[in-house]
Amino acid sequence: MAKIMIVDDDRTTVKLLQTLLELDGFNVHVVGRGADVLPQAETFQPDIFLMDYHLADTDGVEVIRELRASEQFANTPIIMTSGLDVEHEALEAGATTFLVKPFEPEELPGLFNRLIAG
Repeated sequence: MAKIMIVDDDRTTVKLLQTLLELDGFNVHVVGRGADVLPQAETFQPDIFLMDYHLADTDGVEVIRELRASEQFANTPIIMTSGLDVEHEALEAGATTFLVKPFEPEELPGLFNRLIAG
């Protein structure tokens, strides 16, 4: 079972995504603050990250840079999401791919499986 870490502080969105992904067989762990991502990722060992651009305590780009600097997560797929056109910034920071909000949650399992498979 693939392990997904959702990094987002929007509780409504997170709850919906978590429910849908768990129904699809994923093990989901949610983190609401950027500062908590690396310590919790070291424990949870996600196969992939789904990260929002705007977080309460920082922006997701900074968290991506932190993850990429960690040997453990240097190559773990990271999908950044935002309602803003920040794709270039996200990819430059090390995101694997970028999704513009709103996106179709039904598309996520296939995307996750493709990225995890390499």
